[in-house]
Amino acid sequence: MKRTTLSLFLLAMLPVISWQCNGSKDAFRTFNLLPIEQDIQLGQEVQKEIASKPAEYPLLPEKGNEQIYQYIRGITQKILNTGQVQHRDQFPWEVKIIHDDKTLNAFCAPGGYIYVYTGLIKFLDSEDQLAGVMGHEIAHADLRHSTRQITKAMGLTLVAEILVGQKQEELKQLAVGLIGLSFSREHETESDMASVRYLCGTEYNAAGSAGFFRKMEGQPTPPVFLSTHPNPANRVKKIDEEKVKLTCSGSQTYNSKYVQMKNLLPK
Repeated sequence: MKRTTLSLFLLAMLPVISWQCNGSKDAFRTFNLLPIEQDIQLGQEVQKEIASKPAEYPLLPEKGNEQIYQYIRGITQKILNTGQVQHRDQFPWEVKIIHDDKTLNAFCAPGGYIYVYTGLIKFLDSEDQLAGVMGHEIAHADLRHSTRQITKAMGLTLVAEILVGQKQEELKQLAVGLIGLSFSREHETESDMASVRYLCGTEYNAAGSAGFFRKMEGQPTPPVFLSTHPNPANRVKKIDEEKVKLTCSGSQTYNSKYVQMKNLLPK
């Protein structure tokens, strides 16, 4: 289909799309006009941006750190293999570690490009806690929160122009802004619940991410990204409740193994 024809088709469909979304609150909440391929393209742009700024994002080299990379990727595979990750086979789910001990963070760019800071790994106490946080970040990509926000923020007409290739440069600029993006409270809650669902199919304590928030409650200066998020205490309560609701039976925390892995990280 030619670009002009496709553009006219999409614009003609806007009233239909709007009617469908207005007719269903859930459809409106999850509405995303961008295709899966766009998530992957955005993630690749984020990956390029991070690789181009080693001073800001000092990636831990794989050479000499093979064991810790294997460990983090093993946690990722346990989550992906539960059958609960919708885009498990469409996204690459690549893992990189950022060598920054002062930053307690992890994020997953659209399309499944996962970044974990050494600061977060060292801060946490057990493998289930890290798995819970990683499950949360994987959920942001799997539930396509970034492109859902782009669809909502840019409007249907501009999204239609992106789809026909007329706004690709603007999309690349958006990709840069996705690094460290603050998601809505609704998206954060969705990811919290998804993390429990992902871990429920493993041997882990499915409420592992609650351990992170419990630790954060005791910090005098919590990370800035938590300031716009739901209250940590409320999140712990909801995560624990979701674990009970789903009757998750896993209980493993792997504390000893986790301590061994933390000791492999450079000082």
